[in-house]
Amino acid sequence: MMTARVTRRGFVLGSAAGLSALSLAGRHAFAAAPTKVGFVYVGPVGDFGWTHGHDVARQAIEAKFGDKVETSFVENVSEGPDSERVIRKLASSGTDLIFTTSFGFMNPTLRVAKLFPKVKFEHATGYQTAPNVSVYNARFHQGRAICGTIAGHMSKSGVIGYIGSFPIPEVVSGINATALWARKIRPDAKVKVIWVNSWYDPGKESDGTKALIDQGADIICQHTDSPAPIQTAEARGVHGFGQASDMKAYAPNAQLTSILDEWSGYYIQRTQDVMDKSWQTQSIWWGLKEGMVAMAPYGPAVSDAVRKAADTVQAGLTDGSLHTFAGPIKNQAGEVKVAAGESMSDGDMAGMDWYVEGVEA
Repeated sequence: MMTARVTRRGFVLGSAAGLSALSLAGRHAFAAAPTKVGFVYVGPVGDFGWTHGHDVARQAIEAKFGDKVETSFVENVSEGPDSERVIRKLASSGTDLIFTTSFGFMNPTLRVAKLFPKVKFEHATGYQTAPNVSVYNARFHQGRAICGTIAGHMSKSGVIGYIGSFPIPEVVSGINATALWARKIRPDAKVKVIWVNSWYDPGKESDGTKALIDQGADIICQHTDSPAPIQTAEARGVHGFGQASDMKAYAPNAQLTSILDEWSGYYIQRTQDVMDKSWQTQSIWWGLKEGMVAMAPYGPAVSDAVRKAADTVQAGLTDGSLHTFAGPIKNQAGEVKVAAGESMSDGDMAGMDWYVEGVEA
C-alpha cells in the first residue's frame, strides 16, 4: 500500500517528487499491479470538514485492500482550469479510478473522461453521468432538518445564523431545511445567511460568524469546511453545529451535534467494483437510511427533551415516515411551493433555487 500526497502546484508542474511517488508501484516487477485510486480535493486534508471526510474514506480504502491498492491525492485544487489539468494528469499517470470531490469539478471531469474512456471517474454532488462517469451525493438536507429541530428548541433569540459557501442547490436546500424544521418548533424563527463565496476560508468564515452573532444569532450553522464558525461560536458563548465531521474538539461547549459525511462504504465498494471489473455507471443519492449521512453525539447543552425530539426526527427521516420537504411549504413571498399532503421530488430538491419563509439571504 502506498499513498502519494501532492500539492496542486507540484502536481500540475510535474514535480519530480510527485511523479516519482505516483509511479513507484510500477517498479515492483514481481508484484501484481495494484489498483490505482486517485482523489482530487477542493480543500486541504487538514480542514477537519469536507475534504477531511473524503480523506478518511481514502484511508479506509487502504485499510481494506492493503497492497492491492495504491492511492494518491491532490489537495487545494480550485474549481476551474486547475482542476481539469489535475484530473487529466491523474488519468494520464495510469490511475484506474478517480474521485473528484467537489461540485465545481463536474464539467472538467466530464471533459477528461472523454479523453480517457478506460479510466473510471466518480464525481461527488454532481448530476451528469457518462459511460465512464458516475455521480454520488448525500442527502445532507436530512441532517439539516435534525439541526433545525434542535435549533428551534434551543434558540432564545429566534435568530439562526448560517455561513454559506456558494448559492448552489445543495447549500440552498440545507438552508431551507434548517429554517423549515426550526419553524415547526418556533414559527417566528428566522435564518440569516452570510455568503463567504468559498468552501474554505477560515478568516471569512470567522468574520461572518461574528457578524451574525452581532445581529442576534445565538445558533450558528455552516456549509463551509473549516472549524472557524464553531470555534467562533465557542469563543462568543453561543451554540452551533459542526460540518462534515465531528468538530467537538474545537468547540466542546458550543457544538450541539455535527452532520457527518460517511463516504468510506461507498468508496470501498466502488474500488472493489473496479478490481472485479464490474464497475458500471450509476447515479446515487444516499442519506441516513444508507449511512452516508450520520450525526455526531449530542453536546452537553442538549437537554434530554431536545435529544428525544431530534431522535424522533432522525428515526422518521431514516425509515421514510418523515420527508425533509413535506408540504405545506411557502417561499419568501408567501407563495405556496409545496401543497399540504405533498412532498418535493428528488429532482426538485436537487435543483432548489428559492428560499422558504423565514430565510433572510
